[in-house]
Amino acid sequence: MFYLLEIEGKSITKSELIERIVTHQGLLSPKDVELTIKTMLEQMSQALSTGDRIEIRGFGSFSLHFLAPRVGRNPKTGDSVSLDGKFVPHFKPGKELRDRVNEEE
Repeated sequence: MFYLLEIEGKSITKSELIERIVTHQGLLSPKDVELTIKTMLEQMSQALSTGDRIEIRGFGSFSLHFLAPRVGRNPKTGDSVSLDGKFVPHFKPGKELRDRVNEEE
């Protein structure tokens, strides 16, 4: 049996991530880091949109999962609504990432 536990934590925006990377290293300018992050995200989005799987060893993999067509409900009216099948992005964390987030402090 699986239990989902939501951990209270702060969401980090793309600009905050860029700021953290710039602070952590001293070689790249903020503009270079921003361009790198934007380019990386664009290339990852492009790869997924063409059906490619992205694997980053030690971190995890990104792929597409297909959700089959189904009958849903309109929350306002309660009427049945036919929903088409669709692909949704899926992230599977790698072992190193799973181990790191489960480390005892």
